[in-house]
Amino acid sequence: MNDEILKLAHDTIQSYLQPTQVISKESLSKKYPQFSQKAAVFVTLNLNGNLRGCIGSLVAHRDLYDDIVHNATSAAFNDPRFAPLRLEEFKNIDIEVSLLSPAIQLPYEDIDDLKSKINIGQDGVILKQDSYQATFLPQVWEQLPTFEQFFAHLCNKAGLQTSCLQNHPKIYTYKVEKIK
Repeated sequence: MNDEILKLAHDTIQSYLQPTQVISKESLSKKYPQFSQKAAVFVTLNLNGNLRGCIGSLVAHRDLYDDIVHNATSAAFNDPRFAPLRLEEFKNIDIEVSLLSPAIQLPYEDIDDLKSKINIGQDGVILKQDSYQATFLPQVWEQLPTFEQFFAHLCNKAGLQTSCLQNHPKIYTYKVEKIK
């Protein structure tokens, strides 16, 4: 099944760059019923070890097949941090699909309490404050390995001050199944 997930993401992007046949939703769902179940996925593209696109869903609101197709296309061509992916780059791209568990709100009293409840290196985190929101997949811990670094960058990504934890934002955690 994991090979089929990666193949679908790969073939979806390739079909935009070079007209090709994408795997049929009907045939794939018949062989693997999981493709018809609601799922939330992130598709991450890396080029020469550097991020080249990452788009995903935090909530399972469409079936796995459609979420992979939508997020693979968006990561390759609509991530606002990058120009659309070019064919020359696609030949060297590494694709990773992360299947997200449902997010669970994490109650905490203060920053020290939050720090004691976060599983560094394992938790994906969603931070929400007023109309601001951001998430980091668990893989981000590899680049930001301390609680302080991770949350300062997450606050910043949400458009908040790096010290936003002092304002007690809502924190949600989730796990991922990483497919590469």
